[in-house]
Amino acid sequence: MPGTLYLIPTILADDTAAQVLPPQVASRVSGLQVFLVENARTARRFIKSIAPEQVIEELRISVIDKDSTEAQIQAALQPVVAGQDAGVISEAGCPGIADPGAELARRAHQLGVRVVPLVGPSSLLLALMASGMNGQSFAFHGYLPIERSKRVAMLKKLEQQALQQHQTQLFIETPYRNLPLLEDLLATLHPATRLCVAASLTAPNEYIRTDTIAGWRKGQLPDIHKQPAVFLLGQ
Repeated sequence: MPGTLYLIPTILADDTAAQVLPPQVASRVSGLQVFLVENARTARRFIKSIAPEQVIEELRISVIDKDSTEAQIQAALQPVVAGQDAGVISEAGCPGIADPGAELARRAHQLGVRVVPLVGPSSLLLALMASGMNGQSFAFHGYLPIERSKRVAMLKKLEQQALQQHQTQLFIETPYRNLPLLEDLLATLHPATRLCVAASLTAPNEYIRTDTIAGWRKGQLPDIHKQPAVFLLGQ
């Protein structure tokens, strides 16, 4: 009988596990010997921080990232198919949301493996909760194009969707490109469109602000360089 694949949430900011993760997460991590992770180094550190009794050297840790092939995913899941339980750990937040954990869950379902999500912080949902925007209809678009002309065209498209469909549009950016993206948003969008920036969620320096584009243009831009952030557009 196959084992169970547990989707294990991780912290969004350093030293916040006690505040954002329920005890059940640590309990589950303590009982697993097989882990499928996006980044081995950060996964080991996370495991040791919430389950210090685990002997890291004795764990079976396989890396599954955005470059992993279908064959590698299949091989990583073999212990679970054979009957062992395993945990999926992302770089940050909830596995399967904008990361390779989705492919593991998809393949696990195909193989008849039970998939169990554990409760933990999701930057997308936290940002949506705090934004004051429509939480009944929303869409997440991941990363926007790097090339500026294509990025500006996408921003205009997302603004149109937000206004015509009354649907909140969410997207993210590589942290060191946050400010160029914010500048493009303010230069491109209609003054009445609302923009939320949610950065460093759950951290002591957490920053969340929603305002119209006109309102954003009046003040100084926030210092969100190299901070993980979620951007939201809406009415």
